[in-house]
Amino acid sequence: MSKSNQKVSRRQQILEALARMLEASPGARITTAALAKEVGVSEAALYRHFPSKSKMFEGLIEFIEETIFSRINLILSEETNALPRCENILYLLLTFTERNPGITRLLTGDALTGETDRLRVRVAQLFERIETQLKQVIREAELREGLRPNLPLSAAANLLIALVDGRITQFVRSEFKRAPTEHWQDQWQVVAAVLLREDAIDQ
Repeated sequence: MSKSNQKVSRRQQILEALARMLEASPGARITTAALAKEVGVSEAALYRHFPSKSKMFEGLIEFIEETIFSRINLILSEETNALPRCENILYLLLTFTERNPGITRLLTGDALTGETDRLRVRVAQLFERIETQLKQVIREAELREGLRPNLPLSAAANLLIALVDGRITQFVRSEFKRAPTEHWQDQWQVVAAVLLREDAIDQ
């Protein structure tokens, strides 16, 4: 294995260990000493791959962004109708967090207390990007399907992201006992029934 591959592999090991520790100790702060012990290296070795703990968190946030937005693009390419698009995007967020409870603490800010503001801003921007994408999907519903939201466009997109955000926050607050997907199918049926209506034809 080349030195570059060894470096990538060690970086990956550090990030995976950090995610495990975030899951194993809900509400606890992760120290670099404990992380180094989990990985099986010295603290100095950690800092050869990441100059700070913030950069380690940033690496996990980058993983979240790459995973979520690549799958959103796939959803948009495979589905053309607005309601299934919205449903699939929201369900993607719920299942991703359910499968990755440790790094979900980053999305709620629970693990970022005392960390640099840049990380919280980046997480906020991630949710804003998803909300913007939902807004675009709802906007296109009127053009493609003759459907219009029962709320103002921005309010409709915000309702959807707030619903998912609340379920993710509940998941972390319950120390991962309340699954984000719990009752979701029933709840989505209610939301979908009132989200869009057929656009009235101008007389």
